[in-house]
Amino acid sequence: MKYFPLLVLVALLFAATPADAQKHKRSRKADTTVAINRFHEVWQLIGERYVESPDLNSISEEAIKAMLNKLDPHSLYIAARDVQRANENLQGNFEGVGISFQILSDTIVIVDIIKGGPSEKTGLSKGDKITAIDGKPAVGDSVNNTFVSNHLRGEKGSTVNITVLHLNGTTETFAVVRDRVPIRSVENYFMVNDTIGYISLSRFARTSASEVHQAIDVLRRQGMKALLLDLRGNTGGYLDIATSLANEFLPANNLIVYTEGRAQKRQNFKTNGRGSFRSGKLVVMIDENSASASEILSGCIQDHDRGTIVGRRSFGKGLVQKVFNLKDGSQIRLTTARYYTPSGRCIQKPYDKGSDAYRNDISQRYSHGELVSADSIHIDSTLVYHTDKGRAVYGGGGIVPDRFVPMDTTHLTDYYLQLRKKGVISDFPLIWANKHRHEFSNITFEDFLARYDSYNLDAEMEAYAKSKEIERDLEKEASEPERVAHTAAYQHEILKAQVAKFLYGSEYYYRVMRHVDNTYKAALEEFSK
Repeated sequence: MKYFPLLVLVALLFAATPADAQKHKRSRKADTTVAINRFHEVWQLIGERYVESPDLNSISEEAIKAMLNKLDPHSLYIAARDVQRANENLQGNFEGVGISFQILSDTIVIVDIIKGGPSEKTGLSKGDKITAIDGKPAVGDSVNNTFVSNHLRGEKGSTVNITVLHLNGTTETFAVVRDRVPIRSVENYFMVNDTIGYISLSRFARTSASEVHQAIDVLRRQGMKALLLDLRGNTGGYLDIATSLANEFLPANNLIVYTEGRAQKRQNFKTNGRGSFRSGKLVVMIDENSASASEILSGCIQDHDRGTIVGRRSFGKGLVQKVFNLKDGSQIRLTTARYYTPSGRCIQKPYDKGSDAYRNDISQRYSHGELVSADSIHIDSTLVYHTDKGRAVYGGGGIVPDRFVPMDTTHLTDYYLQLRKKGVISDFPLIWANKHRHEFSNITFEDFLARYDSYNLDAEMEAYAKSKEIERDLEKEASEPERVAHTAAYQHEILKAQVAKFLYGSEYYYRVMRHVDNTYKAALEEFSK
């Protein structure tokens, strides 16, 4: 009989649940009515009594933004005029002329012609300086990235006249018909050695799964047995693309991720077993800017012990947004669920201190030493989970890598930071590449690497820096010879990488920079374990 009171209590609790639910529902409905009426009253007062004629459209947009800002840092409003631009990176294309450019002083310089874009079919060339667009000058203090974007992007099928100054000194005008320009999310892929392939993925866009699949196919034909996947700086994208890519690496019926929210029941995403790289060693690189879909992919690989995660703790975005189209063409990206890795981890970092603190989290990590010391990583030991093989992993904010690699800050001397701040690191290589471009028209990238040191570009860049009033502090450098030597080696490689990019294409930049990339080197060591 001693259990009787407990049984009665349980029975009463269950009996009360439907009534309580109805009461709660009525309370929420009443609160909603009060809130809407209050808003409507204020809206009417502004419209009828404000001292001047108010811009009600602008006021409504700001009100919507303020409402969403009270929810979480990732629910946001996109005005109709901004929808297309906001979604371009994830759609995998935009409408324009298809060039990459850099502004040198007050001049637009073409640094690359995008493959598959409309400019590829014209006579525009790398190194051309754009002097006019549709007959109007395109040089001077008003020229910036926004100026170029506003004048060269446009509706598919429209024509823009681009006047350029060629490297040989001649001027020519090209009529370019705007079209869809592909945005590649696989920025680079190549064979590291006879058996290890490398793929760098910048986003999870509509075309990403097919791009990765194609890259894997090419690398396997070249002998790839192991893969190094670079997700550093990848801020995410579509959830379904993340699950498609996870499917490439895992056997059938493995849980990739599940989502769940107040108004959304749990939804499981599992592999179908048709991936193209389900066996073979796998190492994934992440950093503090790897977020969302990057964390879904790296989290499921870690939970299933499919590969090794190398780098630094990821961003910590475990919220899922759904896009809602409003009648005026604007959009709301509303957080409707959280996602969880296969072991049950929710890796969303806290945002209870407000959006500003949330967005400053990375700089706070730097201040606290987390980016340079594994011991400084905040781990909530109460949120412990386990991988398929029983290894402990933790929730509470980001994916903690299996092997930590500190950020390399030793090259950030005052001299180097000045070179970056005043644009020398980006401008000088472009100037030099354009001056010598004809010499490399029939020289392969490998030949370029073999000849590079003979040009002594480091001394030339230092002379160029002096012309910009940037000089070395020789007295200070004498007190830290090891750091100076490290910085000199780093500057040597970054200068070589920049020149390679301008001469051969952006994909060649990393083929040089990997030699001074500590995370890359650590990741390669994992293949021998």
